[in-house]
Amino acid sequence: MTDTQGFESISRREQGLRRQLTAGQMSMIAIGGAIGTGLFMGSAFAIGFAGPSVLLSYAIGALITLLLMGCLAEMTVAHSTSGSFGAFAEFYVSPLAGFLVRYAYWAAIVLAVGAEVTAVAMYMKYWFAGVPEWVWILSFSSLLIGLNATSVKAFGNFEYWFSAIKISAIVGFILLGVYVVFGSGDPQYGVHNYVAHGGFFPHGIEGMWVAVTISIFSYLSVEMIAVAAAEAENPEQAVKKAFKATIARLVVFYLLTIALMLAIVPWNQAGQGQSPFVTVMQAIGIPGATSVMNFVILIAALSAMNSQLYITTRMMFSLSRAGHAPAAMGALSKRGIPVNALMLSSIGIALAAVLNVFFPETSFTLMMAISMFGAIFTWFMIFLTHFFFRRYHDRKGGAPLSFRMRLFPYSTLLGLVLMGAVMITTYFTEAFRMTLVFGVPFLVVLAVAYQVFVKGAKAQSRYQSIP
Repeated sequence: MTDTQGFESISRREQGLRRQLTAGQMSMIAIGGAIGTGLFMGSAFAIGFAGPSVLLSYAIGALITLLLMGCLAEMTVAHSTSGSFGAFAEFYVSPLAGFLVRYAYWAAIVLAVGAEVTAVAMYMKYWFAGVPEWVWILSFSSLLIGLNATSVKAFGNFEYWFSAIKISAIVGFILLGVYVVFGSGDPQYGVHNYVAHGGFFPHGIEGMWVAVTISIFSYLSVEMIAVAAAEAENPEQAVKKAFKATIARLVVFYLLTIALMLAIVPWNQAGQGQSPFVTVMQAIGIPGATSVMNFVILIAALSAMNSQLYITTRMMFSLSRAGHAPAAMGALSKRGIPVNALMLSSIGIALAAVLNVFFPETSFTLMMAISMFGAIFTWFMIFLTHFFFRRYHDRKGGAPLSFRMRLFPYSTLLGLVLMGAVMITTYFTEAFRMTLVFGVPFLVVLAVAYQVFVKGAKAQSRYQSIP
């Protein structure tokens, strides 16, 4: 039995979704997922931890991301299914691994949706300070839930244009930055700012490594391309194209943007709470900079929320088709949308609205702590699953893989070790300690639930079938 033949049972149970996403939409979804509030706002925290060495932090984060994309691309080209890395873990590692990955990731993204819509409400207060935040939470949530319930094509179109706005803003920033640094002739701008305030490593190697953790949070969501492949018109072509586009654009957008940012504004001024993009525009006298960037960051948050609603819906659909969630969650509408799974996956929005009313100061931190663990755990498991995937394929044979991760097993093991180190680092960093404090017990609860409800139900079923 080859890997493809053995995986067919999983692919068959997840059939019914419409293949309507184009290769162009897939490419924009991939890069758009990685360009969000993590770059526009999170880079301020990374710069505060690392100083100019944040360039190395984001370079290491980009390396991990590209290794991950390579692993995902190889597995997704072989098997394009909505369960994606959860289904891969189920088949190539163990059923328990597939259960843990899918539920940990589903919970993480459900809470991330709540966190993003909370952020959207905060951004709207810039223009409408007197309107309660819950009004914006309900308004934008209704809009995006309705969009996701319409069709996957509608989702792809909106996400394409959301991503186009973000990318256009970054390209404009890069062009402006290049002119300011190399064309303005002003001596206060230049690469000398990299070492002018405490050197390139003002907080040492430790500060640089902590910022790697933040960079990973910035790159999170690129993995959604593997889930979306199940609804692509030509998944093999779309995944390969998206992988290549992500490699080039991640390096250019993240590294070049931050490099120009630090050449214009000294790091000890760029990492002071507000978006570094706003700081740069204020420093060079761009009128209306705060309003423009607030709009771009709002679009980034809406784009992330739109994508997260899509991906968490498909993960719940996959869980249902695997028998790990109520059967109703696997039902499809006439347009091929798992609407019940979408409604359930929107509970993060309801949670965000309730917590925002009763615990406005702590709700965001709590939701992000659990969300971060699930995402980091998923990345770790993707590398582990790819290791088992390739060993299985090489041992069993079958059709040659049309896309192969280079330098296996070293590239996969490097990604696995680096993600393990990132996960451990969160515990020793005060700002992220709650990630493991909440995450590990949550994983234990999931493992117990699997033993009791899934394996227990199967054992009971076998027992009842004995005459």
